[in-house]
Amino acid sequence: MKPGFFALAALIACNVFAVPVSVKDPAGKPLATVMVSRLPMNPAAVDKSDNGYAASGKRQQAFFELARFTDAAGATDIPPAEYPWKIRLRKPGYKDLTVPASALDKPLVMSPETDVAALAAQQPANAWSSTIDFGDVDLKKEFMLQCNFCHQQGNVLLRRDRTAEEWKVAIKRMVRYGARLSTEGQEKIPAMLEAHWKKIAANPALVPQGTPWSPDLAGTTIREMPIGDPMSQMHDLLLHSNGLIYVGDNLQDRVYEIDPATGKYTVYKIPPQPGDKLGGLLAGRLHDFPKHETYQGIHSLAESPKDKHIFITPSYQRRLIEFDPVTKAFRVHQMDSGFYPHTIRFDAKDRVWFTLALSNQVAMFDRTSNKFTLYDLPFRSFMEKMTVKLTPFIFKLLAWGIPVANYVKVDHVSTGVPLPYGIDITPDGKAWVARMHTDEIASVDPDTGAVTMIKTPFKAPRRLRSDRDGNLWIVAFNESKIARYTPKTGQFTLFDLPVSPKGSDTPYALNVDRERHQVWVNGTNSDSVYRYDVATQAWTMFPMQRRVTFTRDVEISPKGKVYVSSASFPSWHIEDTQPTLIEITPR
Repeated sequence: MKPGFFALAALIACNVFAVPVSVKDPAGKPLATVMVSRLPMNPAAVDKSDNGYAASGKRQQAFFELARFTDAAGATDIPPAEYPWKIRLRKPGYKDLTVPASALDKPLVMSPETDVAALAAQQPANAWSSTIDFGDVDLKKEFMLQCNFCHQQGNVLLRRDRTAEEWKVAIKRMVRYGARLSTEGQEKIPAMLEAHWKKIAANPALVPQGTPWSPDLAGTTIREMPIGDPMSQMHDLLLHSNGLIYVGDNLQDRVYEIDPATGKYTVYKIPPQPGDKLGGLLAGRLHDFPKHETYQGIHSLAESPKDKHIFITPSYQRRLIEFDPVTKAFRVHQMDSGFYPHTIRFDAKDRVWFTLALSNQVAMFDRTSNKFTLYDLPFRSFMEKMTVKLTPFIFKLLAWGIPVANYVKVDHVSTGVPLPYGIDITPDGKAWVARMHTDEIASVDPDTGAVTMIKTPFKAPRRLRSDRDGNLWIVAFNESKIARYTPKTGQFTLFDLPVSPKGSDTPYALNVDRERHQVWVNGTNSDSVYRYDVATQAWTMFPMQRRVTFTRDVEISPKGKVYVSSASFPSWHIEDTQPTLIEITPR
């Protein structure tokens, strides 16, 4: 046994000092911006006695995966783990290398990748989807908007060879799930996709390079903690003031309570109410999904500023769910109107605000009076008004398993589904909403009830957040941009994401680090998270460890750590089919 191994074993045993890692190319030159991932040799043992999921209410222990990036000298270090671990090296343009921890007593050598198809396979989904050309820019934007709702376009499972008929079947299922691809798009796109992916498969050199990894990544640490399984969807998350993180599994009606410091977590299964059906009010929507326990459909989470209770929007029901993080008790607040509770926020008066995506409304729940107030948003036409008013009947048809969405003609502007989506509260107490299908934002004045609609100079505003000055930061989902709206002046300012190929990403949501005046953005189609520094106007792109990392929400700790969860629907699209909680610690 080599002396270097014993030295390394001693470091691992004491679990105090980080292990140095050195990476070189075959000529002996140092390799910078190599992602060095510490991975467990075997997954952590989990009590899966609850239908294959962690037993409700029982403490579990996860193993952390950890990644750092080499500097200009090709060096970094990795904290040892308390369990057997290995190292994976990843750098675009080079072959992945996986070695046991015992190999770190000497420099690791990465070989350049020369195979054209393998080089293309290293590129994120956005590089592949950038090659799609329908001959119609607006049709492609519509495709990326509607078909990127739940998962990436261009990932390894979505670029494989399919016939036009197979694409038609897949698109029909997506429309039943909720996509609003126009009828014209549903008719034209299948044949276009068949021809396009055959062309790219035969000519992988046509796939451009993704966004280059920056040398500034040296000093960044990314930790990932596996939660759920291929049938989960870790939709949104909340960093609570108690230091714990709460993640909602939208497909399995479970809330994960996680200690990010230790990796200990507990799952709490939300019990259905008497009379609830599998699939909730949309019982027929997921009838062919292989496995789900969706009665509620956990969507978004928010913390009360008063008693620290957590409120959850269950998108498949007409209710709010309240969770006490101390007693672990759930309480239901039933509504008698409104459909599809969506994104949720609290105001300073401890009132709960949330969007009702399918009834074109904004809701406010006053905890003092225990009453709901609903604010109607305007309709674009009489036909749209009638369509929305028929929502209760449409829901009944869906509950009976009748895929009514597949029988309705859909235009290019999703008439009938305006889709109020993201929401946030500005310091002056107003609620602001992004209405995605109408390219508008709206404000609701809680004192007067007045609703003001504002047209956006970009398409698909999805989620939005207020900064410390009361400005709104908004994602333009299919425009590969974010925007700042200044209510005092009524001015929009647009910012392109720093993505290659240009204009090719789909930012789902963002959050504002008010203390550091930075904006963090989901790079849902590029396996990344972006940071924009408002003062310096500098962008940084943080690549994730797994290919096909689709995230939907962003939380920021007081110390500047950033949390997202891999929320692809379905999670089996992810590189190793494993959803995770992800923590980014910038240098």
